[in-house]
Parts: sequence; structure tokens; C-alpha cells
Amino acid sequence: MTHESSAGLFGSSAPFLGTYTPRLDDKGRLILPAKFRGQLAPGLVMTRGQERCLFLLPMDEFRRMHDQLRQAPVTSKQARDYLRVFLSGASDELPDKQGRISIPPVLRKYAGLDRDVAVIGAGTRVEIWDLQAWETYLAEQEAGYADTAEEVFPNGPF
Repeated sequence: MTHESSAGLFGSSAPFLGTYTPRLDDKGRLILPAKFRGQLAPGLVMTRGQERCLFLLPMDEFRRMHDQLRQAPVTSKQARDYLRVFLSGASDELPDKQGRISIPPVLRKYAGLDRDVAVIGAGTRVEIWDLQAWETYLAEQEAGYADTAEEVFPNGPF
């Protein structure tokens, strides 16, 4: 039995999958999980996500999202507010040879990151959470996850 990488199974835009629990070093750097490094090596954009996490977006996904945001009417206060929050904290990063990225202090503060973090694959993006916040969020969502399976997969998921 051979083991294929996720890129081998899904092509070059493999979904980000899994949960990892690395630690930030004293300089606020994070070693990216090995499975994510290939897609993020050419560069990424780090920005505020929802629920006080950070989004890591490969450049092509960031461009796609930015193009969608630019199409929103400038007359929409909601669109302006979202664009301001999304872009004002954004930082373009290039992982070093060890797969490390620096998380700017403003983003560490936003997400409440200290040492222990959860790095999760969320399909088209990677999310970075404070580990305790992630465990709390996951526990709170568990019942709803089970209850909504029928709505998300009306014909059954499997």
C-alpha cells in the first residue's frame, strides 16, 4: 500500500485538512505543519478571521477573495466595514526554509495567541487559533455539527 500526499490525491489545490498543535516560539514564530508547507511556500496572506482566529491564505485564494470583495458596492457600509477589518490587519508572509512564519504582534493580540496554538485545515485556508479557544469552540459546536448533518447532506453524507 502506498501513501499519497494530499496534493497527489487532490491536485495542486488540495484542501487543507487536519488539526495540529505546534507552539509559538519566543519571537512569535510558528513552524507550519509539514502537510501545509508546499502550498504556502510561495507566499501567503495572514489576516483576521472570524471567531478571533487568524486566516492563512495562499496567494491565489487571497486574490480570489479580494476580487470578490472588490465587487461589493462601495455604498454598502457592511462591505466597507468587512473590507477594512479584513485588509487592515493583513500581512503578506513568505515562510523561511524551516517552514516558519512570523505572526505580527497585532494579529497575535487579536487572536489571543501566546504559546499553545491549534493550526487547522479549513479547506481553502488554514486557521490559527489559541489552543484553549479552539477546544472550547469545538466542544460548543459538536452538538450542532451532529444536528445539522441532515440539512447539509439531505441525501445522506455517506
